[in-house]
Amino acid sequence: MIRVLIAGLGNMGLSHALAHHHHADAEIVGLVNRSGTVDHADLQSYPVYTDFHTALAETKPDLAVIATYSDSHADFACAAMEARAHVFVEKPLATTGEDARRVVDKAVETNRKLVIGYILRHHPSWMRLISEARDLGGPYVFRLNLNQQSTGPTWETHKALMQTTSPIVDCGVHYVDVMCQITDAMPVRVNGMGLRLSDEIAPDMYNYGQFQVVFEDGSVGWYEAGWGPMMSETAFFVKDIVSPNGAVSITEGNKGDSDDVDGHTKVGGILVHKPGGDTLIEIEGEPGHQELCDAEQAYMLKAIADDIDLTRHMSDAVQSLRICLAADQSIRTGQPVDLKET
Repeated sequence: MIRVLIAGLGNMGLSHALAHHHHADAEIVGLVNRSGTVDHADLQSYPVYTDFHTALAETKPDLAVIATYSDSHADFACAAMEARAHVFVEKPLATTGEDARRVVDKAVETNRKLVIGYILRHHPSWMRLISEARDLGGPYVFRLNLNQQSTGPTWETHKALMQTTSPIVDCGVHYVDVMCQITDAMPVRVNGMGLRLSDEIAPDMYNYGQFQVVFEDGSVGWYEAGWGPMMSETAFFVKDIVSPNGAVSITEGNKGDSDDVDGHTKVGGILVHKPGGDTLIEIEGEPGHQELCDAEQAYMLKAIADDIDLTRHMSDAVQSLRICLAADQSIRTGQPVDLKET
């Protein structure tokens, strides 16, 4: 039985907690929440802490699941590994490249398992999308975005996230990871632009951003993300990968409810276009948000039990974060970033 401590009980943390609550090989030994209270009926019996370090010392977990705000990820992950716990940390791994490398170095130093919450890696439809695109052969054009017309509680969540992380970094790491898995080439250069579209966020933050990335194999891509009540739901969900031999696209997307978390992972259908004709791959029975979190945590437990080599997983996580942080830097400075020099 693996003893699990979960820090953060927002949208992702709650789902991760429920995944362990229902897993036969996991035992939750504590929950960490700033309020010190837990509303979900299934989690009422577990000890609740308001301080992560106190919880870590008192519960002595085998696994720490970190789903707090991004600026605490690196410090909490390193503290957990120093306490001999394996770590699952939500994306992004950290808010700086230096901190991301520090976490990975700590995992190597302590011989602890480190899994980063790239939920699309556990989605069978997205795995199929990547496979179909790779079969076409590159170089590629990646056309990806995820804009969210968020209002009410969702806009409040987005404003809280933007106290530490921009939309480009928070959501972008998922889709840049998809780009990197398809091309398998090193990034060369990033150029970004963005705009602050609301007086409700800090003067130095932006809630709309877009960037372009160039890879060593000649592949190019763009990613776009915007949050807020002013965002349009027209073409908010574009997932299109083009190569000299055709294209692979997600067909289900522009259906409204752009801030619905379940809709962000749904594929519905994959259209494979080749000059000789099109093939529609219909996807049925797709996993929902909770099922994907269940799969992520099952993989985490398996990585511990079976001693899975996570070297490539950690390297990929740092790479996708590096690209998104470079995009953020480019947006803030107005200058392109040469990734060969960083």
